[in-house]
Amino acid sequence: MEAMDATPANPINGTAPEIAGPNSRHRTVGVTIGSGEGAVTVGGGAPIVVQSMTNTDTADIDGTVAQVAQLARAGSELVRITVDRDEAAVAVPRIRERLDRIGIHVPLIGDFHYIGHKLLADHPACAEALAKYRINPGNVGFKEKKDTQFSTIIEQAIRYGKTVRIGANWGSLDEALLTHLMDENAKLPRPIDARAVMREAMVRSALSSAERAVELGLPKDRIILSAKVSAVQDLIAVYREVARRSDFAIHLGLTEAGMGSKGLVAASAAIGVLLQEGIGDTIRYSLTPEPGGDRTVEVKAAQELLQTMGFRTFVPLVAACPGCGRTTSTTFQELARDIQNWIVQSMPEWKKAYPGVEGLNVAVMGCIVNGPGESKHADIGISLPGTGETPTAPVFIDGKKAMTLRGPTLAKDFETVVTDYIERRFGSGARSAAE
Repeated sequence: MEAMDATPANPINGTAPEIAGPNSRHRTVGVTIGSGEGAVTVGGGAPIVVQSMTNTDTADIDGTVAQVAQLARAGSELVRITVDRDEAAVAVPRIRERLDRIGIHVPLIGDFHYIGHKLLADHPACAEALAKYRINPGNVGFKEKKDTQFSTIIEQAIRYGKTVRIGANWGSLDEALLTHLMDENAKLPRPIDARAVMREAMVRSALSSAERAVELGLPKDRIILSAKVSAVQDLIAVYREVARRSDFAIHLGLTEAGMGSKGLVAASAAIGVLLQEGIGDTIRYSLTPEPGGDRTVEVKAAQELLQTMGFRTFVPLVAACPGCGRTTSTTFQELARDIQNWIVQSMPEWKKAYPGVEGLNVAVMGCIVNGPGESKHADIGISLPGTGETPTAPVFIDGKKAMTLRGPTLAKDFETVVTDYIERRFGSGARSAAE
């Protein structure tokens, strides 16, 4: 990637440095995963893809089918499942068949460690049913067995026409490579920091493995790279080097991001910086769920990051103020929550009936200070009265005040206004007029 101009913006003549972002992407080779209705392209300028992973025992066919379907319906465009033993490998084709039967065509990725070469060779139906294999060069094999076992997996991918993600990981780094680089570093007149050596080992592990796969006959358009670590600054440094040294499609993710707000903030910080620099073709939030928690949280987080940064649109945005001493009533909080939930619940039907509706902007504001202005900037917005203010709520449509709502049915009345607006702007009548 080219370095960005560091010249500050000039407020007099209007010139400004070009910034990276949605229109400035690191160029990578496009990779198509799956076929038919579920086919997904990663890299090559395609929209950044959201993916996730089940945490069910893959041998539990019912549980895994249910969770894959849940993740896919939430918006995961690729779903990874663990293939760690014979029982799991035997279950994979049955899972694929069941998903197809209920209309879930999301590509399945098999996550292989240690014995992937054996499982793929022993279970051809599993190798055929998966759309992609994920392997880790740090544990695909050790010493003299490493190349043989790695080659076996690549040969299976070639035989069945599958994509491979070569995913180096901080927690299972290639020990032989790391030892070699540490020894080399120790001999230098001015050795670099040990952590920097580990980062270099991550980059080399991913790139050398990808180059070996190409030598074995797997084309570049069937290879995706990742190099995951659990510290934000290390992740940014590693992926910058991967992007600088190659044009393989790139999978981004902060491994072991953590639970709750910590995991969300850490993953967003790391992935967001790299996306802004144009790096990354598919992303996954590796969040630790609460016991019995909702696995789709990581899908929603990935979507929200991409939409917030302007890379993709998934659902209409609802802008709402944080509240202050002027908004001691919970009315606007309840309305913002209800509108947000209503939009999410309505989206499956809206997407079918109203193409483009995901680009809608809605504002639910709490008082007179910023309420009217924010509402005017949205496609449709409502400004509620603050504490002690006249109990009326003006509604703004396309920047102009359209009406004022009052009374206990205010929330339902506003939903009706939004529904009417969506029908006028995105419905069949609007499309016919445009044509």
